[in-house]
Amino acid sequence: MKTEILQKFGQRVRNERLKQGLSQEELAEKAGLHRTYIGMIERAEKNITLININKIAQALDISIDDLLKGINEK
Repeated sequence: MKTEILQKFGQRVRNERLKQGLSQEELAEKAGLHRTYIGMIERAEKNITLININKIAQALDISIDDLLKGINEK
């Protein structure tokens, strides 16, 4: 079962990626991750680690705080 926090985080990653005009493959390459892993995060199929959150934030050139902004709101 997908949890709400994973869904919100995945949507946040997708929104920021699209805002920057990046494909999943481009983001994955910049982050040093696999393209399918990015897709799984965006679909809330993976419980991502802090290390990989940091990699994605760096690849998107935003802070971890900004990447996580709003995902804990009810």
